[in-house]
Amino acid sequence: MNLPKLILLACAAMLAFAANSLLARLALTQTTIDPASFSAIRLISGAVFLVLFVAFRYRKLPFETGSWWSALALFVYAVAFSYAYVRLSTGTGALILFGAVQGTMLCYGFVRGDRLGPLQLGGFLLACLGVVWLLLPGADAPSLSGSGLMAIAGIAWGAYSLRAGASDPVLTSAGNFARTVPMCLILMVGASQTLDVDSAGIVYALASGIVTSGIGYIIWYAVLPHISVVNASTIQLSVPALAALMGVLVLSEPVSLRLFVATVAILLGIAIVLRAKRSLGRPAVRPRDTH
Repeated sequence: MNLPKLILLACAAMLAFAANSLLARLALTQTTIDPASFSAIRLISGAVFLVLFVAFRYRKLPFETGSWWSALALFVYAVAFSYAYVRLSTGTGALILFGAVQGTMLCYGFVRGDRLGPLQLGGFLLACLGVVWLLLPGADAPSLSGSGLMAIAGIAWGAYSLRAGASDPVLTSAGNFARTVPMCLILMVGASQTLDVDSAGIVYALASGIVTSGIGYIIWYAVLPHISVVNASTIQLSVPALAALMGVLVLSEPVSLRLFVATVAILLGIAIVLRAKRSLGRPAVRPRDTH
Protein backbone atom coordinates (compact mmCIF):
# COMPACT_ATOMS: atom_id res chain seq x y z
CA MET A 1 0.00 0.00 0.00
CA ASN A 2 1.47 3.38 -0.98
CA LEU A 3 2.13 5.99 1.73
CA PRO A 4 -0.52 8.60 0.73
CA LYS A 5 -3.25 5.92 0.70
CA LEU A 6 -2.01 4.54 4.03
CA ILE A 7 -2.13 7.98 5.64
CA LEU A 8 -5.58 8.67 4.20
CA LEU A 9 -6.99 5.38 5.50
CA ALA A 10 -5.39 5.83 8.93
CA CYS A 11 -6.91 9.31 9.21
CA ALA A 12 -10.31 7.98 8.14
CA ALA A 13 -10.16 5.24 10.80
CA MET A 14 -9.19 7.68 13.58
CA LEU A 15 -11.99 10.05 12.56
CA ALA A 16 -14.43 7.13 12.65
CA PHE A 17 -13.34 6.10 16.15
CA ALA A 18 -13.57 9.67 17.41
CA ALA A 19 -16.98 10.04 15.76
CA ASN A 20 -18.24 7.07 17.79
CA SER A 21 -18.00 9.25 20.88
CA LEU A 22 -19.68 12.17 19.15
CA LEU A 23 -22.56 10.04 17.85
CA ALA A 24 -23.19 8.56 21.29
CA ARG A 25 -23.13 11.98 22.89
CA LEU A 26 -25.41 13.43 20.20
CA ALA A 27 -27.91 10.61 20.52
CA LEU A 28 -28.00 10.50 24.31
CA THR A 29 -28.23 14.25 24.90
CA GLN A 30 -29.99 15.62 21.81
CA THR A 31 -32.60 12.88 21.25
CA THR A 32 -34.85 10.78 23.48
CA ILE A 33 -33.16 7.42 22.79
CA ASP A 34 -32.06 5.60 25.95
CA PRO A 35 -28.60 4.03 26.44
CA ALA A 36 -29.86 0.44 26.25
CA SER A 37 -31.62 1.02 22.92
CA PHE A 38 -28.61 2.90 21.52
CA SER A 39 -26.26 0.05 22.52
CA ALA A 40 -28.53 -2.64 21.11
CA ILE A 41 -29.13 -0.87 17.80
CA ARG A 42 -25.41 -0.11 17.46
CA LEU A 43 -24.34 -3.73 18.06
CA ILE A 44 -27.11 -5.37 16.05
CA SER A 45 -26.68 -3.05 13.06
CA GLY A 46 -22.91 -3.57 13.24
CA ALA A 47 -23.46 -7.32 13.32
CA VAL A 48 -25.79 -7.28 10.30
CA PHE A 49 -23.38 -5.10 8.31
CA LEU A 50 -20.30 -7.18 9.13
CA VAL A 51 -22.07 -10.48 8.46
CA LEU A 52 -23.25 -9.22 5.07
CA PHE A 53 -19.77 -7.85 4.31
CA VAL A 54 -18.15 -11.18 5.16
CA ALA A 55 -20.79 -13.12 3.22
CA PHE A 56 -20.13 -10.98 0.14
CA ARG A 57 -16.33 -10.99 0.47
CA TYR A 58 -15.69 -14.57 1.60
CA ARG A 59 -18.84 -16.29 0.36
CA LYS A 60 -19.33 -17.68 3.87
CA LEU A 61 -21.03 -16.81 7.13
CA PRO A 62 -18.92 -15.97 10.21
CA PHE A 63 -20.95 -17.79 12.84
CA GLU A 64 -18.18 -20.30 13.57
CA THR A 65 -15.63 -17.54 14.21
CA GLY A 66 -15.13 -15.43 17.30
CA SER A 67 -15.97 -16.52 20.83
CA TRP A 68 -18.63 -15.93 23.44
CA TRP A 69 -16.09 -14.43 25.86
CA SER A 70 -14.96 -11.89 23.28
CA ALA A 71 -18.59 -11.12 22.45
CA LEU A 72 -19.32 -10.57 26.15
CA ALA A 73 -16.38 -8.14 26.43
CA LEU A 74 -17.65 -6.31 23.34
CA PHE A 75 -21.16 -6.16 24.78
CA VAL A 76 -19.99 -4.83 28.17
CA TYR A 77 -17.89 -2.20 26.41
CA ALA A 78 -20.79 -0.97 24.26
CA VAL A 79 -23.32 -0.82 27.10
CA ALA A 80 -21.00 0.87 29.61
CA PHE A 81 -19.89 3.29 26.86
CA SER A 82 -23.48 4.34 26.17
CA TYR A 83 -24.51 4.77 29.81
CA ALA A 84 -21.31 6.74 30.52
CA TYR A 85 -22.01 9.22 27.75
CA VAL A 86 -25.21 10.31 29.43
CA ARG A 87 -22.95 11.95 32.05
CA LEU A 88 -19.67 12.80 30.28
CA SER A 89 -18.65 15.28 27.60
CA THR A 90 -17.37 13.90 24.29
CA GLY A 91 -13.69 14.63 24.92
CA THR A 92 -13.66 13.57 28.57
CA GLY A 93 -15.33 10.25 27.76
CA ALA A 94 -12.94 9.49 24.91
CA LEU A 95 -9.92 10.34 27.08
CA ILE A 96 -11.02 8.09 29.94
CA LEU A 97 -11.85 5.29 27.50
CA PHE A 98 -8.49 5.54 25.78
CA GLY A 99 -6.59 5.67 29.06
CA ALA A 100 -8.43 2.63 30.41
CA VAL A 101 -7.77 0.62 27.23
CA GLN A 102 -4.05 1.40 27.24
CA GLY A 103 -3.83 0.89 31.01
CA THR A 104 -5.43 -2.54 30.67
CA MET A 105 -2.91 -3.53 28.02
CA LEU A 106 0.03 -2.23 30.04
CA CYS A 107 -1.16 -4.13 33.14
CA TYR A 108 -1.52 -7.27 31.03
CA GLY A 109 2.06 -6.84 29.82
CA PHE A 110 3.25 -6.33 33.40
CA VAL A 111 1.53 -9.53 34.56
CA ARG A 112 3.25 -11.37 31.70
CA GLY A 113 6.62 -10.16 32.93
CA ASP A 114 7.11 -6.99 30.87
CA ARG A 115 8.68 -4.70 33.49
CA LEU A 116 8.81 -0.93 33.05
CA GLY A 117 12.15 0.82 32.70
CA PRO A 118 12.81 4.22 34.33
CA LEU A 119 11.55 6.20 31.32
CA GLN A 120 8.48 4.00 30.93
CA LEU A 121 7.74 4.28 34.65
CA GLY A 122 7.97 8.06 34.40
CA GLY A 123 5.54 8.07 31.48
CA PHE A 124 3.14 5.77 33.31
CA LEU A 125 3.21 7.97 36.44
CA LEU A 126 2.63 11.07 34.30
CA ALA A 127 -0.46 9.45 32.76
CA CYS A 128 -1.70 8.45 36.22
CA LEU A 129 -1.25 12.03 37.46
CA GLY A 130 -3.31 13.18 34.47
CA VAL A 131 -6.13 10.87 35.51
CA VAL A 132 -5.94 12.08 39.12
CA TRP A 133 -6.00 15.72 37.95
CA LEU A 134 -9.02 15.04 35.74
CA LEU A 135 -11.00 13.44 38.56
CA LEU A 136 -10.08 15.82 41.40
CA PRO A 137 -13.19 17.30 43.06
CA GLY A 138 -14.26 20.64 41.66
CA ALA A 139 -16.99 22.45 39.78
CA ASP A 140 -15.71 21.24 36.41
CA ALA A 141 -14.87 17.69 37.50
CA PRO A 142 -16.51 14.97 35.39
CA SER A 143 -19.18 12.73 36.86
CA LEU A 144 -17.59 9.99 38.97
CA SER A 145 -20.29 7.50 38.00
CA GLY A 146 -19.87 8.36 34.33
CA SER A 147 -16.08 8.12 34.64
CA GLY A 148 -16.38 4.75 36.36
CA LEU A 149 -18.66 3.42 33.63
CA MET A 150 -16.30 4.65 30.92
CA ALA A 151 -13.37 3.04 32.72
CA ILE A 152 -15.30 -0.25 32.71
CA ALA A 153 -15.92 0.24 28.98
CA GLY A 154 -12.19 0.77 28.43
CA ILE A 155 -11.21 -2.29 30.46
CA ALA A 156 -13.74 -4.39 28.53
CA TRP A 157 -12.42 -3.11 25.20
CA GLY A 158 -8.86 -3.72 26.34
CA ALA A 159 -9.80 -7.29 27.21
CA TYR A 160 -11.52 -7.67 23.83
CA SER A 161 -8.42 -6.39 22.04
CA LEU A 162 -6.10 -8.69 24.00
CA ARG A 163 -8.20 -11.68 22.96
CA ALA A 164 -7.60 -10.72 19.32
CA GLY A 165 -4.98 -12.47 17.25
CA ALA A 166 -7.00 -14.01 14.48
CA SER A 167 -5.45 -14.18 11.03
CA ASP A 168 -8.51 -12.35 9.69
CA PRO A 169 -9.79 -9.86 12.30
CA VAL A 170 -12.71 -8.74 10.12
CA LEU A 171 -14.07 -12.28 9.95
CA THR A 172 -13.57 -12.74 13.69
CA SER A 173 -15.16 -9.39 14.50
CA ALA A 174 -18.20 -10.31 12.43
CA GLY A 175 -18.55 -13.49 14.48
CA ASN A 176 -18.16 -11.61 17.75
CA PHE A 177 -20.69 -8.94 16.77
CA ALA A 178 -23.15 -11.63 15.72
CA ARG A 179 -22.81 -13.30 19.13
CA THR A 180 -23.80 -10.08 20.88
CA VAL A 181 -27.27 -10.13 19.30
CA PRO A 182 -28.88 -12.46 21.91
CA MET A 183 -27.19 -10.39 24.65
CA CYS A 184 -28.78 -7.27 23.17
CA LEU A 185 -32.21 -8.92 23.18
CA ILE A 186 -31.78 -9.83 26.86
CA LEU A 187 -30.72 -6.24 27.59
CA MET A 188 -33.82 -4.90 25.85
CA VAL A 189 -36.08 -7.18 27.87
CA GLY A 190 -34.33 -6.23 31.11
CA ALA A 191 -34.54 -2.50 30.35
CA SER A 192 -38.06 -2.62 28.89
CA GLN A 193 -39.39 -0.23 31.53
CA THR A 194 -37.04 2.59 30.41
CA LEU A 195 -36.82 2.03 26.65
CA ASP A 196 -37.39 5.09 24.50
CA VAL A 197 -36.44 5.78 20.88
CA ASP A 198 -36.96 8.41 18.24
CA SER A 199 -36.00 8.61 14.59
CA ALA A 200 -32.92 10.81 15.11
CA GLY A 201 -31.62 8.57 17.90
CA ILE A 202 -32.05 5.49 15.72
CA VAL A 203 -30.15 7.17 12.87
CA TYR A 204 -27.25 8.05 15.18
CA ALA A 205 -27.16 4.50 16.57
CA LEU A 206 -27.22 3.01 13.06
CA ALA A 207 -24.41 5.33 11.97
CA SER A 208 -22.39 4.29 15.02
CA GLY A 209 -22.95 0.59 14.34
CA ILE A 210 -22.52 0.53 10.57
CA VAL A 211 -20.25 3.45 9.69
CA THR A 212 -18.01 4.40 12.60
CA SER A 213 -17.83 0.85 14.03
CA GLY A 214 -18.26 -1.62 11.14
CA ILE A 215 -16.66 0.36 8.32
CA GLY A 216 -14.21 2.02 10.70
CA TYR A 217 -12.91 -1.36 11.88
CA ILE A 218 -12.57 -2.67 8.33
CA ILE A 219 -10.50 0.38 7.35
CA TRP A 220 -8.29 0.10 10.44
CA TYR A 221 -7.70 -3.61 9.90
CA ALA A 222 -6.58 -2.79 6.35
CA VAL A 223 -4.02 -0.32 7.78
CA LEU A 224 -2.64 -2.45 10.65
CA PRO A 225 -0.60 -4.94 8.57
CA HIS A 226 1.38 -2.05 7.05
CA ILE A 227 2.49 -0.27 10.23
CA SER A 228 4.36 -1.24 13.39
CA VAL A 229 2.63 -1.97 16.68
CA VAL A 230 4.08 1.15 18.31
CA ASN A 231 3.10 3.34 15.37
CA ALA A 232 -0.43 1.93 15.52
CA SER A 233 -0.65 2.76 19.22
CA THR A 234 0.82 6.23 18.69
CA ILE A 235 -1.61 7.05 15.87
CA GLN A 236 -4.47 6.30 18.24
CA LEU A 237 -3.27 9.04 20.57
CA SER A 238 -5.13 11.38 18.21
CA VAL A 239 -8.56 9.91 18.97
CA PRO A 240 -9.35 11.66 22.30
CA ALA A 241 -8.18 15.00 20.90
CA LEU A 242 -10.27 14.53 17.74
CA ALA A 243 -13.29 13.56 19.84
CA ALA A 244 -12.89 16.66 22.02
CA LEU A 245 -12.59 18.85 18.91
CA MET A 246 -15.75 17.30 17.45
CA GLY A 247 -17.57 17.95 20.72
CA VAL A 248 -16.52 21.61 20.62
CA LEU A 249 -17.45 22.11 16.96
CA VAL A 250 -20.72 20.18 16.90
CA LEU A 251 -22.05 20.37 20.46
CA SER A 252 -20.33 23.58 21.60
CA GLU A 253 -18.83 21.72 24.56
CA PRO A 254 -16.30 23.78 26.53
CA VAL A 255 -12.66 22.69 26.81
CA SER A 256 -11.72 23.41 30.41
CA LEU A 257 -8.17 23.89 31.69
CA ARG A 258 -8.67 20.69 33.69
CA LEU A 259 -9.46 18.66 30.56
CA PHE A 260 -6.64 20.25 28.56
CA VAL A 261 -3.99 19.55 31.23
CA ALA A 262 -5.27 16.00 31.80
CA THR A 263 -5.30 15.27 28.07
CA VAL A 264 -1.72 16.46 27.62
CA ALA A 265 -0.49 14.52 30.67
CA ILE A 266 -2.28 11.27 29.84
CA LEU A 267 -1.47 11.18 26.13
CA LEU A 268 2.13 12.33 26.63
CA GLY A 269 2.63 9.75 29.37
CA ILE A 270 1.28 6.94 27.21
CA ALA A 271 3.37 8.13 24.25
CA ILE A 272 6.52 8.00 26.41
CA VAL A 273 5.72 4.43 27.49
CA LEU A 274 5.10 3.31 23.92
CA ARG A 275 8.22 4.97 22.53
CA ALA A 276 10.33 3.59 25.35
CA LYS A 277 9.05 0.11 24.56
CA ARG A 278 10.27 0.49 20.99
CA SER A 279 13.70 1.79 22.05
CA LEU A 280 14.08 -1.16 24.41
CA GLY A 281 13.04 -3.56 21.68
CA ARG A 282 9.99 -4.79 23.56
CA PRO A 283 6.95 -5.56 21.44
CA ALA A 284 3.77 -3.83 22.48
CA VAL A 285 0.41 -5.54 22.40
CA ARG A 286 -1.13 -4.82 19.01
CA PRO A 287 -4.21 -2.65 19.50
CA ARG A 288 -7.33 -3.23 17.48
CA ASP A 289 -8.79 0.22 18.04
CA THR A 290 -9.96 2.53 20.79
CA HIS A 291 -13.68 2.03 20.35
